[in-house]
Amino acid sequence: MKKIFLFLSLVLWLSAGTVFAADDEFVFEEDPFAEAEPASIADPLEPVNRGFFWFNDKLYVYLLKPVARGLRVIPEPARVSVSNFFSNLGTPVRVANNLFQLKIANTGSELARLLLNSTFGLAGLFDPASSWGLEKKEEDLGQTFGHYGAGTGFYLVLPVFGPSSLRDGIGRIGDYFIDPLPHALKQEELIGLSALDQENALSLDKDTYEGIRKHEIDPYLFVRDAYAQHREAKVKE
Repeated sequence: MKKIFLFLSLVLWLSAGTVFAADDEFVFEEDPFAEAEPASIADPLEPVNRGFFWFNDKLYVYLLKPVARGLRVIPEPARVSVSNFFSNLGTPVRVANNLFQLKIANTGSELARLLLNSTFGLAGLFDPASSWGLEKKEEDLGQTFGHYGAGTGFYLVLPVFGPSSLRDGIGRIGDYFIDPLPHALKQEELIGLSALDQENALSLDKDTYEGIRKHEIDPYLFVRDAYAQHREAKVKE
């Protein structure tokens, strides 16, 4: 049973990339007579990527989302507090990447957020820093590479992880080593916490991916282009 639990926890832990954040907005408009636009990111591995996209889709529909819907019996404010807690734990990665990009003001803002939310916010369960004008400054190593001119590289759909790119995939690995949490916890503890984080995030999502599956003729192309455009915008911030 322990091995089965760890396997399912690992699946959930790796599921972060399979859906978009709940506050991302998409417009579902299709013109059947419009000419196809060129891909916003190179996709030489499209047949393989589509296979992994199919796998991730089934994993989401039959495992990840049903579990997340079960969590909705918990009042939303409590789930928001859990989200705040995990966001607070992610501060070191944001601090490091803001510093790498020489965004000194943002680095200071993130450090101040960590101090305020860890104390007045009761270990990060609440986010008083945002109400005091200190908004979260999202940065990761993929964005840092892009900041210094590294190209996106080709598109990748990773099993369980979801949409990525060569640059962002390498960045994800680097962020793992930057984050002190994996070095402070046992592997099974880290997997369990990460699984809770991702399922809680899915429980707060307003079924964004379901809308994509329902309205888009080819959800794979929509997700690919939306991901590429979203990451390009994040690098330019």
